[in-house]
Amino acid sequence: MISANNVTYRVGKKALFEDVNIKFTEGNCYGIIGANGAGKSTFLKILSGQLETTNGEIAITPGQRLSFLEQDHEKYNDQIVLDTVIQGNKKLYEIGKEKDELYAKPDFSDEDGIRAAELESEYAEMGGYEAESDAESLLNGLGIEDEYHYQKVGDLNGAQKVKVLLARALFGNPDILLLDEPTNHLDLDAIAWLEEFLINFPNIVIVVSHDRYFLNKVCTDIADIDYGKITLYAGNYDFWYESSQLMIRQMKEANKKKEEKIKELKEFISRFSANASKSKQATSRKRALEKIELDEIKPSSRKYPFIDFRPDREIGNEVLTVEHLSKTIGGVKLLDDVSFVVKHDDKIAFVGSQEQAKTALFEILMGNMEPDSGTYKWGVTTSQSYFKKDNTELFNTEEDITQWLTGYSQIKDVTYVRGFLGRMLFRGEDGVKKVKVLSGGEKVRCQLSSMMISGANCLIFDEPTNHLDMESISALNDGMIKFPGVELIACRDHQVVQTTANRIIEILPGGGIIDKDTDYDTYLEQDADARKRTVYVADTSADGDTSEDAE
Repeated sequence: MISANNVTYRVGKKALFEDVNIKFTEGNCYGIIGANGAGKSTFLKILSGQLETTNGEIAITPGQRLSFLEQDHEKYNDQIVLDTVIQGNKKLYEIGKEKDELYAKPDFSDEDGIRAAELESEYAEMGGYEAESDAESLLNGLGIEDEYHYQKVGDLNGAQKVKVLLARALFGNPDILLLDEPTNHLDLDAIAWLEEFLINFPNIVIVVSHDRYFLNKVCTDIADIDYGKITLYAGNYDFWYESSQLMIRQMKEANKKKEEKIKELKEFISRFSANASKSKQATSRKRALEKIELDEIKPSSRKYPFIDFRPDREIGNEVLTVEHLSKTIGGVKLLDDVSFVVKHDDKIAFVGSQEQAKTALFEILMGNMEPDSGTYKWGVTTSQSYFKKDNTELFNTEEDITQWLTGYSQIKDVTYVRGFLGRMLFRGEDGVKKVKVLSGGEKVRCQLSSMMISGANCLIFDEPTNHLDMESISALNDGMIKFPGVELIACRDHQVVQTTANRIIEILPGGGIIDKDTDYDTYLEQDADARKRTVYVADTSADGDTSEDAE
């Protein structure tokens, strides 16, 4: 068990939270939620001991091991991938290292033999002899294949490094597992694997995530940081949302009844206080009035933007034709003879582990990159707006937010432009902030503003949920669902993909594609069935059935 006892944490004079009392118990997965700046990551750092509380204490059951997902992606660049994962269980790794050093001594003594026997016993009890295979299973499950296991972490790309750090946190069955945004930089396959891992994990998990589908899949409880307090709700994210909204509605209804009663009592007192025959009743009602207290309904720290993509013109039947596109970057074949036709009612999710391939495809379709071969053609009625995953160049300017967004608008009126900024929670003095100093989430909201103001009827999204809080993701999801035009989407958020897309194109390793008119969950079910059939064929073949038609 791990608990926070009367914990207060202040930044300067501001208290992020005060007098927090909460217990996390074995067998449960707790989702930590709250608006940006509420203190979710800070609370995890306090639990892990990386930050000291202003007041109060964190208590952990003696002897339990705590593991957390580290955020420094370059920390282990000089180490071997497999060793980095096994070091997640520091004690096990050190025992193994000491044992190996003893056996390597040229003058191995009797005392060394006694110590080696002790270490062997402890090492075996901790599962040391399965450590390497366990670490490999974690890496493979997350999509880090065998060929990378003995390379240095520094030789991997950014997404692979994140997966190594995640495998390190998961390794060795820790008693308490703390995960801050574990799905960031993971592809949908890796997220699905992580979901299953955590569902079957027997100990305590405490996770911060903006992925609603992920929280719904893995969480048994939700800890909501709001009003400077942390409130625990049983159930997953959807249950928390319904429960919290119901509580607010009930408080408002109770207040309404109280206000009606107050009005009734005041009217009686005003009418009969001077009447001798009614004076006792008036006095009694005064006492009753004094006892009525309205429930305090504090405004939530959560802020929801309003995202509404409205095309200036209706899209025609001819939208986009892609024929035989191929692209190789850095010796890696990303797209290989890719062909598809986009229809006027398509919302297509591009899935698969090849993130660079999706970005390359979108860059080609927007004219920012040349294909090695093949062609594409947009219909004459189409207009495109593109959400770039790497927005560095977009904000490398001295312009303020209003000037920046005006560049995307056909109407150059400042009031008109600021209206779009207001919808995205940029108000008042925010309009004169320089875009180059904006946070990651603010830049994403600016990009979405530019897509709204463009009036395009074909929207291309390359990981639009990165850096957004849950409220902004919910608003974006609603806007994408309501949009009447065409959408091409690459997104790690399962719920966004499932609720928006009516067609799935998976880009396979090697650059080929699978194209299905279906929603994402159905596609995954069909894919799972295909995998089962493949396993069945392999099993029957092993028993002597070599028929090519075996299913």
